[in-house]
Amino acid sequence: MRIAFTMLELVIVVVLIGILSVGVVPLFQRDMLAEAAHQVASHLRYTQHLAMVDNKFNPDDAQWYKARWQIFFTKAKGADHHWAYTIFSDGAGHTGNPDLSEVAINPLDSSKLLTGGYSGNHITQYDGDRSSNELNIGHEYGIDNVTFSGGCQLPASRLRLAFDYYGRPIYDNQKLFDGMYTKKGKSMLLKKQCRILLSKNNTTISIAIEPETGFVHILY
Repeated sequence: MRIAFTMLELVIVVVLIGILSVGVVPLFQRDMLAEAAHQVASHLRYTQHLAMVDNKFNPDDAQWYKARWQIFFTKAKGADHHWAYTIFSDGAGHTGNPDLSEVAINPLDSSKLLTGGYSGNHITQYDGDRSSNELNIGHEYGIDNVTFSGGCQLPASRLRLAFDYYGRPIYDNQKLFDGMYTKKGKSMLLKKQCRILLSKNNTTISIAIEPETGFVHILY
């Protein structure tokens, strides 16, 4: 009765394990681009939620609409010059820039704010105690470019989306608005699908935001 493997059998087993590992290992490798896209999509939905439950209407402020909740992408000094984003409501003065007191609290950790770092107005830096480092998608996921296209095409300095109390998406910097939905008389309510493109090493993934409903989904 044989109680041991032959050398040939051992070689076959090793080869089979190697073949299986080729198929299995990729399942455990992180897709950083997809992770970043899912996170941004989730935070877009959260920004919309904040806008719908906290519409910022103030009868004593004729420009109250500039305080709507928004998500703002930038490569600021406070983000260590990496792509990051901040979710905030532009309150008193409507400066167009997030103050520390205007940034949303991270619902997963109330000691943190929903910013990946921003310079100016005493806001926390990327490595500050109150920043949520995962919102610095340059550092955390290797994202090397963010662009807006489709119905919300904007220059790199104004990559913003806000939502009204119906959840409808509005694009551009609300500081520049001259009416509830208008900039220089033009409506800034989204009319066509907006796409946020995240890029890493020449590979791009798109996050789509639909007009009117603000429905957010990832395009593959």
